Amino acid sequence: QGKSSRLSAALFGEDCEISHEQLFELLKYAALGKCHNATQPSWCHISHQSHLTGVVVIVLREVSQLHFYKFYLQFKHLRKVFRHRFTLTPSTNFLASLCGEGANLKPQNTAQGLNSTSGECLPRSSDLQRDPIIRKYGDKKRGLTSYTLTLEEQKKNDYPIKGSPGCKGYVYTECDKRRTDSSPLFGLDCEMCLTEKGNEVTRVSLVNAQGQCLLNELVKPESTVVNYRTRFSGITKKMLLPVKTRLSDIQTKLKKMLPRDAVLVGHSLNADLQALEMIHPSVIDTSLLFARNEGRRFKLKFLAKAVLGKEIQCEEKLGHDPAEDARAALELAQFFIEQGPAKVAELNLEMLLTTEKLAEISQNEAALQPQGCRVQKQLNESPHLPKPCFLDCLQVTGRKPLLLGRQELDSASLCQSNLSTSNKQILQRALEDVPLSTFSIIQFSLGQEYIACDPLAGLLEKVRSKLTDMLTIYAGPFEKNFCLKSVKKEFGRCGPIQSLTVVTETYQPYVCIQYEVLEAAQLAVENLNGTEVAGSFIKVQRPVTAAMLDCDVLIRELELDVENEGVIYVAGLKKSLTEMDLQEEFSQFKDLETLFLPKDLQSGKHRNCCFLKFQSPESAVDALEVINGWTTKGSKLRSRNALASGHLWRWIWQMNHSNGKQEGNMYYKKMEQLSDSEQDLRKKVKKLDHHIKKLYRSLQNNTLCIVLFPGVKSMHGSQSGLGLMGIKDDGGRSAC
Repeated sequence: QGKSSRLSAALFGEDCEISHEQLFELLKYAALGKCHNATQPSWCHISHQSHLTGVVVIVLREVSQLHFYKFYLQFKHLRKVFRHRFTLTPSTNFLASLCGEGANLKPQNTAQGLNSTSGECLPRSSDLQRDPIIRKYGDKKRGLTSYTLTLEEQKKNDYPIKGSPGCKGYVYTECDKRRTDSSPLFGLDCEMCLTEKGNEVTRVSLVNAQGQCLLNELVKPESTVVNYRTRFSGITKKMLLPVKTRLSDIQTKLKKMLPRDAVLVGHSLNADLQALEMIHPSVIDTSLLFARNEGRRFKLKFLAKAVLGKEIQCEEKLGHDPAEDARAALELAQFFIEQGPAKVAELNLEMLLTTEKLAEISQNEAALQPQGCRVQKQLNESPHLPKPCFLDCLQVTGRKPLLLGRQELDSASLCQSNLSTSNKQILQRALEDVPLSTFSIIQFSLGQEYIACDPLAGLLEKVRSKLTDMLTIYAGPFEKNFCLKSVKKEFGRCGPIQSLTVVTETYQPYVCIQYEVLEAAQLAVENLNGTEVAGSFIKVQRPVTAAMLDCDVLIRELELDVENEGVIYVAGLKKSLTEMDLQEEFSQFKDLETLFLPKDLQSGKHRNCCFLKFQSPESAVDALEVINGWTTKGSKLRSRNALASGHLWRWIWQMNHSNGKQEGNMYYKKMEQLSDSEQDLRKKVKKLDHHIKKLYRSLQNNTLCIVLFPGVKSMHGSQSGLGLMGIKDDGGRSAC
């Protein structure tokens, strides 16, 4: 039994706000472990990272934390599964940021092949010496034997090796004649389908040095096919039905066709030989030949276009053509050998790739964003090179990151957007492709028609209004000369009060109290309704408005929120008590994990309440029974289950202390339009939550899943993003 990976994070108060850099820190470590200088994130901890089966990032485009809490009841799956939440700074170019493309560079036509004469693409001689190709091979021309992989390189890159324990039963080609610079080159490529056994060969192509196809055959896999991967392999069930050829037949044919001094050429050829279950001693791997920094690798498609000026793996074709790929890899090796490392380095492939990606990012963003949000001007202003793409780091292990949604990504470069792709189509593709990738980014959207009408229109004011009502209680009636100080003291024992006013429009006076935390308002309703306060038996209730009709449902669901599991709220503390005093006071409780003492984020002063997080819900229940009515340091405590213990606490504080009038006026004119479509929007959100639930359930155990609401940043205003994360465990929930 393998160990389970665990994720821990103390996301309370100001610690709930996470920058993009901190998010990348987590993604890089989760995907790569200790490779490429990846270290444990500073704000959370992943134990047993090597046991993670994958990383899946789900991005909900043009959606902010405001949407999450506005449609909290509709996000039924998200709030019950993901224990850890954090605030994320909004970005005008979120996807580009997530890919690690933070620099601004003028886009230009890329992949110009051998005829490129652009001065911007040609490196200086000093830069040429630092090129990884020159550092690896020098600048002199060499024969082909200088570029074949050594035994150590083959071992490092997972090539099948003769005598290796993992290659038992593999067929040796017996091509063991000494190689010379005149030895024949052969291009090899395979297409695989996913079977019950794993990846099995379903098509094999071999081309000779003249580009003639010597072998191009379909192969019947031994095990039942689970996924034909038609979009990549081009293989369908119908194609394999009449096929009689088996893997053993192909192995025999290849042994007969290859001369004893043959050199095989391919792109990430190790995967092909592993699938063929064959061992060949002399290989040239074009993914390693065209060297990059930090062990990253260029895609075959990019190299064919940039070096040879050829388009391969075109989207209009059904799947890849292995003969085409084998021929492209062969021609790339031949070009490298004939031209030499210096000529290849002068192509400045890194620059070509960078400008291609930036051009396509800019193109995609321009198609998706309002006129005022386009980043073209920024792209034209900086001459500096961008930072290496985070996703490219995965190339060192030969793993291909997957991006599905409005854009697609396949290991090294962004492809054209498909603006007609629906959430349902994205989900179907994700269910098929995510299991085949160790790092995936899946984009969903509420829809172009909703984004186009400004997603912040009216939403902010409605959410703020409802939140204010939930934090507010009315108490009374009181006698005309009642003691306001006594009322404030009694209600203050429920939690920090933001404002207290006397209502005089009624026959007898009432008091309107607005609290800073939801738990305080709920405690006041539960504990003080029908009790005697300041000499009067009073009624305590929240405001009655249309928006508050589902308040009881919302409170109940907040109690069941996984973020609040095992967390209790304690009020009535003396403000003079320090965190150390409280740690000592509550140390008697079993399994106490964290104590969070809220404070004013402006003044830094502590409030008269705290949150206690226990390792198990049972321990929290036991503590509740003890604390209610407990007196500490002369102060009588009140306690209940938490409603907003982590990220929501900070968000409520920010909403209460932001300037609502100015923003409210800005969106007031559009509130009516939003109201008309709000019912449709609720349905969309509910369906979106269902899509995420379906995708999440399909993930393997030990998969780190992060759901991102990127936030909204436009000329109309901005709203911070939200992140939810967890590692899926055996129960289908995210593990702590």
